[in-house]
Amino acid sequence: MSAPTAFRRRYGASPLHLLLVLASFALAVYAGLRLLQGDTLGVAVWFVGAALLHDLVLLPLYSVTDRAAQALFTRGPGPTPPVPRVSVNYVRVPAFVSGVLLLVWWPLVLRRVEHYTAATALPAGGFLGRWLLITAALFAASAVILVVRTRRWSRAQRQARSATK
Repeated sequence: MSAPTAFRRRYGASPLHLLLVLASFALAVYAGLRLLQGDTLGVAVWFVGAALLHDLVLLPLYSVTDRAAQALFTRGPGPTPPVPRVSVNYVRVPAFVSGVLLLVWWPLVLRRVEHYTAATALPAGGFLGRWLLITAALFAASAVILVVRTRRWSRAQRQARSATK
């Protein structure tokens, strides 16, 4: 194996990929050092608390929720005609995006920031309504995509049955 082939297999398609990865690591180290210049103990406690919160509370919570959604959206064998196995991703994706938006904007969504208006000269109200609208739009778009794909599947099944007769 030649050196360029081994290089591409290990680091990606080009040296530019390696350069970008190294630059991103350098930026992460710089940001970490700047973050730790302030309250080092507070940052360490925050990281440990975030890891514990995720591993002990959030991971079991969304694992159980995912299992419940899988059980709800799948049909087992039985007398009913075969139905496509509906992907749980039609619920997962909008729920994930909505959760990330809530995680990023929760102080404003829950109106926990008193100094926001003074600092930005913008009203702090309305974030809850906007977040709810975005969440509803995400789930609605996911439902529309699910309906379109299910209809296409049904049409393809009917055509396949009529072709075999």
